[in-house]
Amino acid sequence: MGTTMSKAWLLVLLVALLVPGWAQAQRMEGDRAGAQGLYEAEVTVSSQAEAARQSAYSRALAQVLGKLSGDRSVAGRPGVARELRRAGDFVAGYDYRQDEGRSAAGAPTYSTTLVVRFREDDVDAIVATLGLPVWPQPRPKPVLWLAIDDGSGPRLVALAQNTVARPVLDRAIERGYRLGLPNGSAAEQATVGAIWRGDTAAIARLSARYNPPMQLIGKLYRGGGGWKADWTFVDAGRVLSTWTTEEASARRAIAGGADGAANALVRRYAKASPVGQPGVERVVISGIGSASDFVRLSSWLHSTSVVRGIRPLRATPNTLELELDLLTGLAGFRRVLDGDVLAESPDNIEGVPPVFILR
Repeated sequence: MGTTMSKAWLLVLLVALLVPGWAQAQRMEGDRAGAQGLYEAEVTVSSQAEAARQSAYSRALAQVLGKLSGDRSVAGRPGVARELRRAGDFVAGYDYRQDEGRSAAGAPTYSTTLVVRFREDDVDAIVATLGLPVWPQPRPKPVLWLAIDDGSGPRLVALAQNTVARPVLDRAIERGYRLGLPNGSAAEQATVGAIWRGDTAAIARLSARYNPPMQLIGKLYRGGGGWKADWTFVDAGRVLSTWTTEEASARRAIAGGADGAANALVRRYAKASPVGQPGVERVVISGIGSASDFVRLSSWLHSTSVVRGIRPLRATPNTLELELDLLTGLAGFRRVLDGDVLAESPDNIEGVPPVFILR
């Protein structure tokens, strides 16, 4: 027991030395309330001024959409940028947190983190309107089997050494899921050899006591003047993905495991929201009585995330016929209708251009 505990503490101290500011950050970990839910996000801000907060809302919403969809590049998808610009309209609440760390030179550093909570219904409406992929809930909690070799032989990172695994655990939360750690029994400690030689079947057998039957298997070692981690993600005995992260920092190399696992899970389980197909649709707008009405209509159409282009076709007294280039078709357009500006006529019939009424 004494030998096992001493190895555990050596592993914790090893990574604490590798990552400047690690020990201080972990002492604060129990005191802080971070963004744990799918509709919450954390962003670093320069101050607590309103201007800094407002500009940070878009980054926070991008994080939330990334967690819901599983796509880290979701901000670049069509229509998303417009929604990010009005992210403040969807905020349910926010808090600030002060974080203390250490620079590479050992000097204390301080940063301010904004924790933002968004209204679920509003965010779900954005996802549905834009047809973004959805990674459904409940989400799995794979078991992380991580071994680290600092030059004195590989050791398993188990539950008692969770601070060592903090970078990959936190990154998983940022990606919208969680990772678990093995308890660290004698039999589990003995799996280090299987991890090192890539025996995924042996790890899967030992991991059978945990649910779900998914394993993120990684080994971290020195390489190329920095740190290198080889990863394998296994789902129900099937290898879904293998990848390598190579970084100057051990912390970043460890964190990369969560990204690869998230990507593998999303490829397998995320589904696009069933809205409409992109296309050009002909519509009729009634209630156009003046030039100011047209300007108001045009402004509203251009502000929506689903309208990619407008082409006037024909104008008659009080009406205007348009072609709208729509990201998610008429179904998506109907989702963004604002009853205070534009409403659909109750007399519309299938097979003819729908009529919408300008209020």
